Amino acid sequence: MQRNWGSLILCVSFGLFAAGCPKGHSDYNLGEKAQNLQDWDAAVSYYEKAVKAEPHNATYKIRLYQARFEAGQFHIKRGLEMRKRGELDGAAVELQKAFLADPSSSIAEQELKRTAEMIAERDHRNRPEAPTDQNQQPLASMPPEIKPLSRAPISMKMSNDAKIVFDTIGKTAGLTMVYDPDFPARRITVDFNNVTLEQALEITALESKAVIKPVTENTLFIYPDQPQKRRDYEEEVVRTFYLSNVTQPQELTEIQTGLRQLFDLKRIQQVNSQNALIIRDTPDKLMLVQKMIDDIDKAKPEVVVQVEVLQVSRDRMRELGLQPGQAASAAITNGTTTNSSSSGTATTTTNNPMTFDTFRHLNPSSFSVTLPSVTLNLLESDSDTKIIQNPEIRSVDGQIAHLRIGQRIPVATGSFQAGVGVGATGGAGFVNPLVNTQFTYLEVGVNVDMTPRVHPDHEVSLKLKIEISSELTTVNIGGISQPVIASKTIEHDIRLKEGETNILGGLVEQTDSKSISGWPGLARIPILGHFFSDTKVDHEEDETLIVLTPHIVRIPDWTKANLRPMLSGTEAFVETKRESELKAPQPEQTQPAPQQPQPQALRQQPASASPATPTQGVPAANAGAVAKIRFEPQTLTLKVGQVATVGVVVENVNDLYSIPLLLQYDPKVISIEEVQHGGFLSNGGAQEISIVSQPFKDKGQYIISATRPPSTPGVSGSGTLLGLVVKAVAPGSSPLSIVQVNAKDSQQKSIPLVTSEATLQVQP
Repeated sequence: MQRNWGSLILCVSFGLFAAGCPKGHSDYNLGEKAQNLQDWDAAVSYYEKAVKAEPHNATYKIRLYQARFEAGQFHIKRGLEMRKRGELDGAAVELQKAFLADPSSSIAEQELKRTAEMIAERDHRNRPEAPTDQNQQPLASMPPEIKPLSRAPISMKMSNDAKIVFDTIGKTAGLTMVYDPDFPARRITVDFNNVTLEQALEITALESKAVIKPVTENTLFIYPDQPQKRRDYEEEVVRTFYLSNVTQPQELTEIQTGLRQLFDLKRIQQVNSQNALIIRDTPDKLMLVQKMIDDIDKAKPEVVVQVEVLQVSRDRMRELGLQPGQAASAAITNGTTTNSSSSGTATTTTNNPMTFDTFRHLNPSSFSVTLPSVTLNLLESDSDTKIIQNPEIRSVDGQIAHLRIGQRIPVATGSFQAGVGVGATGGAGFVNPLVNTQFTYLEVGVNVDMTPRVHPDHEVSLKLKIEISSELTTVNIGGISQPVIASKTIEHDIRLKEGETNILGGLVEQTDSKSISGWPGLARIPILGHFFSDTKVDHEEDETLIVLTPHIVRIPDWTKANLRPMLSGTEAFVETKRESELKAPQPEQTQPAPQQPQPQALRQQPASASPATPTQGVPAANAGAVAKIRFEPQTLTLKVGQVATVGVVVENVNDLYSIPLLLQYDPKVISIEEVQHGGFLSNGGAQEISIVSQPFKDKGQYIISATRPPSTPGVSGSGTLLGLVVKAVAPGSSPLSIVQVNAKDSQQKSIPLVTSEATLQVQP
């Protein structure tokens, strides 16, 4: 029976304990554990459960808001890193997680929207453009560019009217020439020797004093080179430039003024709220403006200065000796007389005056003597004070930073009294007896004013003013207690290396004082003088040491592109040109001469030679042979998880410059993990080539594009173009085929290729 009662009491106790515990306490503890492990998603989930159980618990809500913020920042960081690597889909997922974790995060919403736009733009490039409504088509951003039917180098010599020369050049490139009605007839002579289309047009325009304006991609409008004609026909572009490193409106105004003076801009608007400049002018001027803004809009350098202030004060005082009285007095008195009234309510006591008759009745009670007293002083005081301050100041280049450590002490600066008033009867005036005192506050302590300048050679110039002050004592001035301030100030300019420690100066102050108080003559007697005098010795030392150490946290970010000059045209007309427009076109590649028959022994290849061995730069053995692209090996057997490399080989190609292709495979069986450099297009590694690849693993497709450097001829012969790193995923068989290929030569002409496919077997 007792055992049953004990079990019942135990169960009831546990029930009461469980009922007394908060409902969300366990979830809150789990959330704290997840937070310590930096598992922010789990922490948010647990804190949400705790808040749902106890909606009015402020602690739970605060932790939930903190966890949401940290979770959002974590996913934003991961999303931006993935987007930087080109993984747009994964970046969108991470940014969406950030927005769901912290819906109040504006940056998560903005970056998610931006990533979605990038994905839409990528998908738009990968699919054929669908016809759209005329009103929904995007507005043109720049004037049309010339796209002739032929860009073959031009070589000709003729002397004729300028219009005929322009028409001849246009017929050569497949362009239509339209002339201004005021374009004058002018005979010119041109001699072109292997020049590009743009160079021929520019030379002809210079000789005929004309300006060429593209109307469409294949139609050019030619008008006289006159200021009024340029104003009538020159196209202008409106563009908004956002500056990301401008912090003050004055900086934006300075940039606007500089651009206006450099390029004679007439339509430029400054928008301080957005740190932006809106400019309307010709495309050439806007390109130069963009170059200038890229060079100027840099994050300002920053520096952290460690300031160490050490103050040491010592006060030693010793007082020893007997301090005798310094005055003695003797007096003669005639006694006092006391009178009482008859009612007994008042009593008056008066001193009797001294008269000559009094001297006849003098007695011992008529004399009073005051003797000096003696004080024994034995005092020794020794006090040490040490103040160490180690603040850090972070400042932007060229901007002053203030540091105040201490207190503010009120100091009277002036007073005033109310003026004369008019009496109640309108006659005599009165003066207000109240006086109002005005106070100001002084910063007492350590005051540092610093303006840094960061140099590209990792040195820092500092304009410094350091003031160390303290309140010594107070004095009474005009009935007001005023503080006495002790101040030590250092003000100068220095230049230090990054991390270099510099001692600005040690301020040492020492005061020794000695005072003797006693009877004249007797106070100077050696040894015995201590019985007739008091000696006080006071020794004060005050030393201040200031140490500075600068650390650069951001340096000027000047690149080679910022230091590179840019062609800006003439003084009258600003224009830009690309480097390719100034160079002569590459000569056409001559066809290789037919090879002479060789002996049978020289034509045989070694038995160990692989068909995938590259022969870059070597023409095809047979000029009439068909160009092919195939895989090597064409059959391959792998086990699940095994990785192998499959080569993409081209044969008998001539002047191959670029080759984009689309691969197709079964994503359930194999996966293409990496695309490697084959060496054929780079002439065995002599030149860098550009390889752009984009996988679509869910569809089993891989887009690859390999291109030679600009202004270089193509490569002829046979060799390994690419290397595909293939991984076996699951048992089965998968074909590896080239669905599309669009090879081109150095003249951007298509090269027909015969394709084939490979078979990959995956075993368990």
